[in-house]
Order: sequence, then C-alpha cells, then structure tokens
Amino acid sequence: MKIVSTNVFVGPNVWASFPVIRHVIDLGVLEEWPSAKIGSEFVEGLVAALPGLLDHGCSYGEAGGFLRRLREDEGTWMGHILEHCAIEVQNVAGTDVTFGRTRSTGKLGHYNMVYAYRQRDVGLAAGELALRLLMHLLPNSLQDQIDYACDAAFDWDAELRRFVLHAQRKEFGPSTGALVNAAQDRDIPWIRLNENSLVQFGHGKYQQRIQATITSQTKHIAVEISCDKEDTHNLLNDLGLPVPQQRIVYSASEAVQAAQKIGFPVVVKPLDANHGRGVSINLTKDADVEAGFAEAELHSKSAAILVESFVTGFDHRMLVVNNKLVAVAKRVPGHVIGDGKHSIAELIDVVNLDPRRGIGHQKVLTMLEIDNQAKRLIADAGHTVETVLPDGEVFYLRSTANLSTGGTAIDLTDVVHPDNRDMAERAIMAVGLDVGGVDFLIDNIAQSYKEIGGAIVEINAAPGFRMHVSPSEGKSRDVAGDVINMLFPQGQKCRIPIAAITGTNGKTTTSRMLAHIMKTSGKVVGMTSTDGVYVDGKLSVKGDMTGPHSAQMVLRDPTVDFAVMETARGGLVRSGLGYQHSDVAACLNVTADHIGVGGIETVEQLAVVKRVVVESATKTVVLNADDINCLKMADYADVESICYVTVNPSHELVKEHIKAGGKAIVLEPGMSGDMLTLYDNGLHMPVLWSHLIPATLEGKAIHNVQNAMFAAAMAYSFDVDLDNIRHGLRTFDTSYFQAPGRMNVFDEHPFKVILDYGHNPAAMSAMAGLADRLDVKGKRIVVVSIPGDRRDSDVVDAAGTLAGHFDYFICKADDNRRKRGHGEIPLLFKAALISHGVAEDQISVVPNEEDAVAASLEMAQTDDLVIIFGDNSPRCWKQIIYFNVPDQGAQLAAKSASIVVASPLEDLGDSDFSMVRDERGVRLARDDVEDGD
Repeated sequence: MKIVSTNVFVGPNVWASFPVIRHVIDLGVLEEWPSAKIGSEFVEGLVAALPGLLDHGCSYGEAGGFLRRLREDEGTWMGHILEHCAIEVQNVAGTDVTFGRTRSTGKLGHYNMVYAYRQRDVGLAAGELALRLLMHLLPNSLQDQIDYACDAAFDWDAELRRFVLHAQRKEFGPSTGALVNAAQDRDIPWIRLNENSLVQFGHGKYQQRIQATITSQTKHIAVEISCDKEDTHNLLNDLGLPVPQQRIVYSASEAVQAAQKIGFPVVVKPLDANHGRGVSINLTKDADVEAGFAEAELHSKSAAILVESFVTGFDHRMLVVNNKLVAVAKRVPGHVIGDGKHSIAELIDVVNLDPRRGIGHQKVLTMLEIDNQAKRLIADAGHTVETVLPDGEVFYLRSTANLSTGGTAIDLTDVVHPDNRDMAERAIMAVGLDVGGVDFLIDNIAQSYKEIGGAIVEINAAPGFRMHVSPSEGKSRDVAGDVINMLFPQGQKCRIPIAAITGTNGKTTTSRMLAHIMKTSGKVVGMTSTDGVYVDGKLSVKGDMTGPHSAQMVLRDPTVDFAVMETARGGLVRSGLGYQHSDVAACLNVTADHIGVGGIETVEQLAVVKRVVVESATKTVVLNADDINCLKMADYADVESICYVTVNPSHELVKEHIKAGGKAIVLEPGMSGDMLTLYDNGLHMPVLWSHLIPATLEGKAIHNVQNAMFAAAMAYSFDVDLDNIRHGLRTFDTSYFQAPGRMNVFDEHPFKVILDYGHNPAAMSAMAGLADRLDVKGKRIVVVSIPGDRRDSDVVDAAGTLAGHFDYFICKADDNRRKRGHGEIPLLFKAALISHGVAEDQISVVPNEEDAVAASLEMAQTDDLVIIFGDNSPRCWKQIIYFNVPDQGAQLAAKSASIVVASPLEDLGDSDFSMVRDERGVRLARDDVEDGD
C-alpha cells in the first residue's frame, strides 16, 4: 500500500467547497483484504489507538457507524479506513475536521482518498501517521505480503504525542484561532500570511491584520510602554492607579538591597518577559531573592530585573478591548488537593485524567507536569513527589497562574465592581493599547479596590484569550468577536468585489476587457491572467498566474478595490480555487483541451472542474447559453441571478428566461450591424454595435464579440453604468500593449499579420472563421502548432479546423516539447492536414518557432494575411514588428497608388503621408521627417 500522488487544495475544489487533501493511494495486495478479512484483532487495536473513531458516523449518519462498517461481514477497505484515521488523528491534536471521502479511480486497487484539513503541514502529517499506524496494526503474516517498510520499533503513544506537539507549532494558538473563528462567524474572509500568527482579515484595501492579539490598529509605542515594566509602573502611578512599590536592579546584591528597602515579601521578575516566565513570588529571605534573580536573568532580554512588593490577593486577568472591559478571569495556579491517600505524583496523574486537559494548547486546560519549578516548590515545602498530602490541603505546583503551565481560570465578568472596571479601562487607555490585559491582584473582584486594596502588577500587550474563551468554570466570553467588531465596525466593508472567469478559450481577453471597464470606471483593479498579475494596469508578476497563489496575491494587495480572477483548469485541478467566494462568476465555454491530462478524460469531466468557479459565486453567474456544458452549470449555481450570453437571438431557452424577467445579453441583428443588447427584468437596453468595439475587427472576430458580451454582462452585474461599459469596450483594443498574444494585428507591412496564442481546436476554429470573414486579396498563410502534452487526436482535430481556410501551412513546435520529439508535433500536424485534403506542397515543416515565424514573414506578399499561433508571444511580436520586408518599395507601390514622391513634404495630404516609411518599412510621423525628404 502506498500513496501515489498528493494534492493539497487551498479553496473550493471538485471534492468539497473547503480545503481538503487528496491522496491517490494504491492498496496493492490489500485490495483483497477488507477489514473483516483482516480480523477483529486489527479492528480492536485500531479503536484502542484512536478511541475517537467510536464517534464516527460514516455512511450510517450516527455515532458508531464507522465501527459497524469495520465489523460488517464484508468489512470496509483500507483506503476508507485510512481516511477516517487521518481525520481522527487531527481531531486528537485539537483540529476539528469531519469531512472525508474515498472513491475508486477506476483502476483496480487505486482510490482517491480525500479528507479535510485546517493547516497544510498538519493535514499531511496526519495522513502519514495514520498510514504508519495501519501498517503497524496489520498481522505479521500480512505485513510480509505488502510493499511497505513497517517499523518494528513503532511506538504509537510517542508518535501521537510528537504529532500533537508538531500540530500545535503549526496550527493557530488559542487566541489567533478564536479570532479566526470569530471572523468566520461574521463572514469575514481571512488569509494566513506566515506560519505563525500573522493573519489578514478582509481583502484588498479593506484588510486588517493581527498577530496573536496585536492588531493593525495597535500602536507601537503602546506595546513598547507595556513591555517596559518601569515605564508602565510610573505611568500608572502618576495617574493615581493602584500599583505596588518597585525597583529596577542589575545584580543579585542590588536585588537583595531593594527587597530590604521595599520590605518582604517581594516578587522578582524580568523587566521584559511575559507569560509568567522567570517570575518568582512571595520571596521572604535574601537567599530566595538571589535565587529569584538568577531565574529572572534566564528569561530576561535585558540586564534589568524588577523587584517589587508582593501584593496578596487572587490573580485576575482583566481584558480591555477598544477601551471597554469585556472579560475578567480569576486565575488559579496549577495545583493538587490532598486526600490523605495518594502521593503528590499520583494526585497529578488524577488531575491529568480530566478530559479537558491536554498537551500544550491541545485542549481547554494544560496537563500538569513535574518540572523544575514544581520540584523547587515541592522541595521548599519540605515535600517529595511521594508525599501524601492531608485531606483537603491545596498544594500549588506553580507560583504563577498561567494556563499554559496547568493553571485554571474562573470567569467573573458579571460580578466585577464598577470601580475595578473603571480602573482597568483607565490603565489600558493610559498605556494606549487597543487590546490589553490588566493583571490585577485583589481578594475579591466584586469589591472596590478603593475599599479592600489591590494592585496592578502588569499590563499585557497581546493578551491571551484562552482563559476567557474557554474558562475552567463560568461563562465563555466572545472576546475575539469584540476585537473583530472593533476592526470592522457595523457597516464597514471587509471584502472587495471579485469577478471570476473560467472557460477553455477567451478567458484572458475577457478578463482584460472587464478589468479595463472597471479601471475606466474608477476602480483600482487587481487581475490574474495567463500573462501575469496586474495591479491598476501595471504588470506586477510575470508568468502564467491563473492559480490560487496568484489570486491571493491580488487579495493581499492593500491598494486593490476590485479583483478580476482568470481561473484556469490547471490551478483548479492541482490546488483548488484559492478563495472561498466570488461575487460574479462566468464560464465562457467548455471544449476539448487538456483532455487526458491530470485525470480529465472527457469534456464532461472538464466541465465539472470549471463548474467549481460557478459554484463559488454568490451574486450572479454569467453562462454561455450556446454551450450545452455551460448551460448545465445553471443547476449548480446558488446565486441571486443567472445571466445568459448568446449570439443567437432566437435561442428558445434565453427567450423564456427573458420573459420570466431574467438577465441576458444577446447579439441582435439590426440595420447597421449587430447590437449587444442587455435584458433585465423586462428592460431592453442596447449597449453597443459590435463593429464599434475595436477588439472585434469591425465585428468580424466573432469570438471577441462574445468576449465583449461576457465582459459587459459581468460589469453590468456589478452595477456599472451602461455609459461606462460602452466607454470601456470602445477604448479596449487587441493591441499588443493591451492584450499581448491575443489577436494582435500588425498592418505596418504590405501584408497583414495577426498573432494569437490559440492552442486548441476551438481557438483555431475561431481564427479560421476570422480569416474567412476578413477581406484578403492575397494568400492566407498560417503558422500552427499545438502543445506537446495534447493527444494525437487533438492534433488531428486542430488540423481539421484549419484545413480549407488557408492557402499555406507552416507547421512548427512550441519551445517546450513536453516530452515529444523535436519534430514530432509538426510532422503529426502535416500528416493530419494531408488527411484532411491539404496538398503536400501547401505545407512546410519548420520545428523551430522562431524559424517558422521568419519563414511565414519572408513568404508573405502584398495583400496577404499571415496568422501566427505563437507560443513565445514576446519573441514572435518582436519578429513581426522588426521584420525588414524585402524590396519593400516595390511592394508598397503595388499596394497603393497613393504613394507619391513630392517636395516640399507639406504638399502631401494626410492619406498620402500615411504611406511614407523609412528603410525598414516602418511608418513615419510627419514631425519625424524634414522638408524635402
């Protein structure tokens, strides 16, 4: 049994609408060994290792369902068992996940095993540990048959503890986790920015950040003050707030002198440490002070150590958020209570049996440990771990009440005295923290400190929330919600609008059109595309950026207030969507491309992948009504409205949709051409004549007419004014500057050249149709290829779409052969063209793209059309524009009788002058040419 491949999905995907891990596993010989056949000993060992499996419902939908599956006559297979174990291992570490699914891939013994995770590394480690556990539990006779190196020294308890500690290092701590959960409860998106506690809430320009409980609104100077205990003490003392006496010392002897001046008992602690580290309390002797100084030095970041008066009373943490006291917890150090029968060590074991206690932050409470501090306190009391304490005697194993060292917390928020409430709020405001904790010692928090005394012993920046969210006793407080409400007050936005665009062809052009419309409407647009990530029209990161990582780049950018996400098949198959929801999503088309790659064997399966984008939308879905695979996606869209796009004004379904008040954009014929027309709730709204959109080449590029319709429909779905939509479409063209590699036209030579990135049969068909519709007096020449990872049948289909539309074919290969031979693809293309009736003398094979492009340009004559399906678009475009046409003067003369030789130059009219060129054939501006030239 082995894991063949792994995918970590970071957002909605074909398996679930949330992050999951997918392992493709090969059971090998275990395909013949379901749980019932392996035997009851295996099942009992599994339940003993992971007793939480008893609660798994599985297909029965009730606790114990999975155990029933294990014990049924047929049993269940190892892939299914691995799925449940990977889930339960995470649960043991405190990660609450439940989703899992195991399905056959169609190949004998191979399964897609899918399970939810919350943190990538933890989820992957859980799967690995679960696999090791299962292999360890197999009978020896079966272990000998499997292709897996079982570890004879495997110690499950030790491995599980190691995993839990690993998970705690990787997962959010209690405070950060509480804030993330509070954001999710309020439907505020979040992105983890590092492997620790740095988290972004909200998207783009509306984002706020936190690190633990430090927020993007926390003032640096306030944190500095709180970390300097002397400054804090003096600041609070000057305001008349209750603080103990205090001295800063730099040596053990100075510490003893300070303690004598203050008066015993005293507390010795680092000036700049936190979480109770290095703090020694209730010191009554010089020797104790010296020992306390040494302990404080170990945890201090500076040479300064604090000695302060020991104030009696119970330790209370008072949490203030946005200048309001929101929670109070009485903290009790980790302790045991004697019963006259058991030793201290045994009492600790009894306390640790509490199911609420776990390793570190695994659970609500932390297990007690006999560490150095506990040993010191036991020895100071004249005890050993074997001492039996009298019945009812409380013995403290810690000198501080931190939950991380085994302490407990009792919620007292509802009983705090108003004077104490006011004192805590004034203290935090004095320091300047937006989120701060006051450590306050007082005998009874329900009585005023003015009457019974009490003292502030510390102000904490980044206070922990664990004691308030999950107190040992009392009511849980939604303190994380208070912080989120502070960061995002009622009515404040947290999301930027997101437009998601998928499909086989036209994604990049449509994305650019929509981005241009939104930019001209005043938005700062972040866009992902196959060319790169663009922010406000400027290229930020170059390359194919259509996956989840690039989507998060846009959502993290603090300047962006509108996102356009081109979303390709590859990223969806490998990693999922990368964000939870879009506002408006569009699927342009689904045609055969990448079939046979990444487990996608049919167009219908490809449609399921692209449907993930449609299912993510919350407001509107824009679908191609002329594509049956897109049309079917309407059944899966959970949105306010569906907008159909069709170039067929007689489309029956769309007509019925419009009659019912639905949205649609239709290409309608008129006296002056074809009109893009919007319908919405009975309204008929002409948008623009197709021939007035530059990107459509006077309406002849039907595929770009359709792309413009999608862009208009999406912009309208974002409530963009129709005039702004018209302006955006009329000012967008397919120049290389605006849409590199997408139907870029160069007509500065005597012949016309069009560069396009089309790389599948559907894209080539669109360009072949364009070639037919253009008025070409000369030959039609095409430079063509297809990526090497496509099937041979795709090459045949592509050749079929081009045959009969061009006079000459130059077959090339992409730079990256993708495991194909040097000339394999061009030779396949030649053979396919011949099979479709193209004469052999109409075909050239030039495997190198650069040479193929050069050959097409050298072949072209006046009034010819050259269409180049380019792989390396920048290089191809440079070849085109810098090509030096041979005997250009003669070609120009033949092309236009308007070329004249005249002096002075001003005698030339504008139309005549437009034909004047330099020796390279590049048009010259009038200002660039002197009189008489």
